[in-house]
Amino acid sequence: MSDSPEKKDNLLIELGTEELPPKALKNLAQSFSSSIAASLTDAGLASIDEHDARFFAAPRRLAVWVRAVASGQPDRLEQRRGPSVSAAFDANKAPTKAALGFARSCGVEVSELATEETEKGSWLTFQHQVKGQAIDQIVNTALETAIKQLPIPKRMRWGDSAQEFVRPVHWLLALYGETTLNVSVLGLQSGNSTRGHRFHCPTNIPIPSADQYVQILRDQGHVQVDYAERQKNISAQVAALESEAGGNAVLDQALLDEVTGLVEWPVSIRGKFDEKFLDIPAEVLVSSMRDHQKYFHLVDDSERLLPGFITVSNIESNDPHRVRAGNERVLRARLSDAEFFWQADQKINLESRIPSLREVLFHKKLGSVHDKVQRMKLLAQIIAETIDADEAFVDRACDLCKVDLVTDMVGEFPELQGTIGRYYATNQGEPGEVSTAIEEHYRPRFAGDVLPGNPVSQCLALADRLDSLAGIFTCGEIPTGDKDPYGLRRASLGVLRIIIDSKLNLDLYALIQKAVIGFSDTRLELQPDTADKVFSFVTERLRAYYQPLGFDTEEVNAVMAVKPKKPFDFDQRIRALHDFVKNHQDDALSLAAANKRIANLLNKQSDAIAKTVDPALFREKAESDLFELVSRTSGSVKQAFSCGNYSEGLTQLSALKGPVDQFFDDVMVMDEDQSIRSNRLALLQTIRLLFLEVADISVIRVE
Repeated sequence: MSDSPEKKDNLLIELGTEELPPKALKNLAQSFSSSIAASLTDAGLASIDEHDARFFAAPRRLAVWVRAVASGQPDRLEQRRGPSVSAAFDANKAPTKAALGFARSCGVEVSELATEETEKGSWLTFQHQVKGQAIDQIVNTALETAIKQLPIPKRMRWGDSAQEFVRPVHWLLALYGETTLNVSVLGLQSGNSTRGHRFHCPTNIPIPSADQYVQILRDQGHVQVDYAERQKNISAQVAALESEAGGNAVLDQALLDEVTGLVEWPVSIRGKFDEKFLDIPAEVLVSSMRDHQKYFHLVDDSERLLPGFITVSNIESNDPHRVRAGNERVLRARLSDAEFFWQADQKINLESRIPSLREVLFHKKLGSVHDKVQRMKLLAQIIAETIDADEAFVDRACDLCKVDLVTDMVGEFPELQGTIGRYYATNQGEPGEVSTAIEEHYRPRFAGDVLPGNPVSQCLALADRLDSLAGIFTCGEIPTGDKDPYGLRRASLGVLRIIIDSKLNLDLYALIQKAVIGFSDTRLELQPDTADKVFSFVTERLRAYYQPLGFDTEEVNAVMAVKPKKPFDFDQRIRALHDFVKNHQDDALSLAAANKRIANLLNKQSDAIAKTVDPALFREKAESDLFELVSRTSGSVKQAFSCGNYSEGLTQLSALKGPVDQFFDDVMVMDEDQSIRSNRLALLQTIRLLFLEVADISVIRVE
């Protein structure tokens, strides 16, 4: 474009594709929009707030509309500073290598360089006019950047093209007001037309201006392109139909997002299924409707499942009854299969299925699921002894916890493993704690999920995760970067949540050691540092655990520095430290600064510290006073710490602030006399070791 940069108009960019992944659509569109907006802002073409940039997203398109974008950058004067004049010329006024090199980098002769006078001297400079880029160039670069930054786990190619994207691309729309921009990405040249609904309007549709995009697509193209408006429309349609059904549709947000990503022109339809299927577990029916068919299921006011559903179609059919019948027929077939599996599975006792787990592979180097269960049993019994869980129930629950993996129902509905096992165990007369543990040992499945609710379930949940962690690390398949195929980060956070939130007094390091030893019978060569690596990997997740709870990074680092072996003990320490810093801020920061100073002194003089403090070597009153106070309080402080009463111990240690400050004011630690110096360092080490009973507060930031 050749317009003046002072001109401003609205910008529209649309990338047309094959159907995009519905679960990822919203994130893709938001990333696309924010990246374009950021590039325009960085280029100086727009100053964008949340109302100036809007993303649009539908199954076959990503788009962004930006308000009041300049048509290009103004020309600007750019100045570069080179060497000082004194370094640029020799005694004969001839240019030096420094001057010649600077001129060469600027593409001119030395004689064409200017001189700038500053307070610090004279410098060679070069000034030149830089022509601002037009909007076409900037948008082209912004598009390339946005496409590279899209959160796409795996890109694909199509045809014989070398281009890569999440799905094949077919058109590119780029409008600046009413003007078509000259932009080219992914092998596409931009134009001023889009495409309508794949079935209702499978033709090109010209868009006269950026501001008419949404309306024209809706009125002519049968596409409701505004993601948020489309989702509101779906919610409203579902609400109207649930009222007709006399129930309540369960609008799970994840499903609502997915359905919104599946349709361009939503038309909701209510269907029914035979009431006889309500005899099947509700979870099976919900999974069939929600996970497999993307239907919203219906419940009554008591949350009991009703024999109906609401589906959202992507077409406006002339015969909606046929669409309804088709959906009902598909669901009926799936529920009939589930009913058959439900009845057939229960003809076989769970215990008789246990040997079949030998045929289910857990990991090619770690054996079968049956092998895993045997290791879990040993680990779960150790945990049971500590948390006072019923050992007989733990043993029985371990035997049965994975058996539903070989049932037909879980084969058809793998997302219901554990849940199906609970139903079958209950129906076959297993104790409640055992049946519950079969389901709950998979919890938490995701961030924020509920935790196992009883000791038997907790034993299995911890044993399962610790066995997986130890086994995968023993194989050498340690997660790197974003790659975590076995979900070990999630498993680690689950272990920490179960122990901390349930206040379990478990030594995590000792359990990991036991879990690693459990692989002694495999062909794998156990490495001596495997337990240390697993422990470090798991405890590193403590940062993710405590950050949302409002704890500072320094507080987490301070406690991690002393490497507590028990996560619940870690929790008590960090909460005590947090309260200490909050409620005794001046004392805490002063003592943190003193600890940092002490740590530096001790690290530099580690070989010159006396084993014990000798009061006879004191020369200053300040060191005598400090020693007396430390001696008087250390016993009660250690007693408080040994009982886990870290808050009380830290409060007692706050009394050291004044004497420690006085010590550093009056005493020269690094005395010339080696025995005096060594004695003073020993006194400081006594103080540091007291604080290290809780945390290394020297890492607390002092402001």
